[in-house]
Amino acid sequence: MKSLAFLGLAFALFGSAGASAADTATDPSGLWKWSGKVGKKDTDFVLKIELKDGKVTGSLTGGKLDLKIEEGTYKDGELTFTATGEAKGEKVSFKGTGKLTGDTLKGKVTADVKGKQKTDDFEAKREKAEKK
Repeated sequence: MKSLAFLGLAFALFGSAGASAADTATDPSGLWKWSGKVGKKDTDFVLKIELKDGKVTGSLTGGKLDLKIEEGTYKDGELTFTATGEAKGEKVSFKGTGKLTGDTLKGKVTADVKGKQKTDDFEAKREKAEKK
């Protein structure tokens, strides 16, 4: 009976440590890049994400877009964000959702430009940090 209790305690302790390490490994912070279209133009997008105290901040750039993430969350490997700004004097917003797996972020992004919405799939890759 004592050995079963010990095994249960050991599993709880080591299982918790494993979950903690997995959470750290799935932190979405960093630079994420993918290619897509704005209108008919091919565009390279960069999503800069910072996660602090459960809140996602950062920016989304691509072509002439330079948008600030105003709302962002990350929980259980799922990222959601809303990035807003202006392009050519028009209000622009992008709403995105994605699932993080290693250094790949797959999801959908909906652009709202001039009241017209367009949804596209994306697959972003995390840029490796340069060693100093």
